[in-house]
Amino acid sequence: MELSGIQKTSLIDYPDNISTILFTAGCNLRCPYCHNWRIVLDYKGPFLSEDQAINILEKRRRFIDHIVITGGEPTIHKDLPSFLLRLKKLGYKVKLDSNGMLPSVIKEVLPYLDYIAVDVKTSLDLYPQLKAENPKSILQTINLIKRSKIDYEFRCTVVPGFVDEEILLKMGEMVNNAKRFAFQQFVPEDTLDPNFKNNIPFSNEKIVHFSDIMSNYVEEVILRI
Repeated sequence: MELSGIQKTSLIDYPDNISTILFTAGCNLRCPYCHNWRIVLDYKGPFLSEDQAINILEKRRRFIDHIVITGGEPTIHKDLPSFLLRLKKLGYKVKLDSNGMLPSVIKEVLPYLDYIAVDVKTSLDLYPQLKAENPKSILQTINLIKRSKIDYEFRCTVVPGFVDEEILLKMGEMVNNAKRFAFQQFVPEDTLDPNFKNNIPFSNEKIVHFSDIMSNYVEEVILRI
């Protein structure tokens, strides 16, 4: 598996733990507000091999043993299951970030994960605007994760136009009875669609209001604003 980058230390990406982040290139969505678009659109390298990544991780194991695999979208890579199994056998705690569009891959890799975060980006009827080929696949992923035994969160970057009170009611139905939902602030900088740089983010007070709506559907709501 080829990796597009590594962030050796993160204090925020693995809940309650210091972690190292490994990035994969490419994605099966085209979210106009994406800030990682440079590794999404026809990324040509440089790449980091599995062996190189693990060599770095092993040298730092005494400090960090929690790993986050993110992207791009990790599940589009056929070598993801074998790489996660390799990390698992080495004793690392692993979190996967995913858009949930490939439930068959999610099902395959769940046994190798300790935590998974899946984006619930908007209501189902708006997913085609993100270039989703099969929007309903997110529902399969949501149900898989809710039935799983690993820790998880569903999360949403609150982008005006993709989230509002009416849309949140539909999203709440999508994740109904889930354990945890996190809201993340949208930062209008360096977006895939340059027009979104002019998209004014919601106020913190508005996002708190969104969390009150979502609290009717899930056990816990987290704000990252």
